[in-house]
Amino acid sequence: MYSFDTVIISGGNIQDDFALDFLGKARESAGSEGLRLIAADHGLDFFASHGMQPDLAIGDFDSAGSQELLHKLPEECVIRLPREKDDSDTEAALMLAIRQGAGRIAILGATGTRVDHMLANLGLLLRGRENGVFVTLLDPWNCMRLVAPGEILLKKEQFGKYVSFCALGCEVEGLTLTGFQYPLSDYHLSFRDCGRTISNEFRDETAKVEYRSGDLLMIQSRDEAMK
Repeated sequence: MYSFDTVIISGGNIQDDFALDFLGKARESAGSEGLRLIAADHGLDFFASHGMQPDLAIGDFDSAGSQELLHKLPEECVIRLPREKDDSDTEAALMLAIRQGAGRIAILGATGTRVDHMLANLGLLLRGRENGVFVTLLDPWNCMRLVAPGEILLKKEQFGKYVSFCALGCEVEGLTLTGFQYPLSDYHLSFRDCGRTISNEFRDETAKVEYRSGDLLMIQSRDEAMK
């Protein structure tokens, strides 16, 4: 759950207690290899409000209120992007992390009130897979990532009570779920009928997800943030 080498703090909604707890556990899990922190534009405000400095800051900074921290960072740690560009600041941060050798990336602040931004950030999961990188989006209530064919999930490592699956970008062929409260066998899952595969739960201590083709989004969720 906390095994990451890079954390990107983006400009969406950040719950401070959750983010600080997550960073502490991610640092502990990273051990001697260290945890790399990247601020994507408005995500820099989180670091400033807690007296922290990211390893890198990237964005057009049109929304970053923490200009004082921005000026304190070494010049080589700040990458300024044009305001008008094809990629979002979060996508630019992701691709930068990938170019610098990141293998397991968590993104906080990828959700919030802007549904268009959240959908774009879900697309970053596919960008990660295309580049052979494991990407996870997290907020206090949800853990979102792509799940691989044949992957074994452990109940003791679950993020929340509920486990949902959705076809992301294309249809998923031959979806079979075992070890869940509501199993499924050789099902053709499209985006329009994802209602059938939401709010599942673990039945056994281990569960298996199998499918033949497609990109399968897994969302582990809970109704309330952990205290």
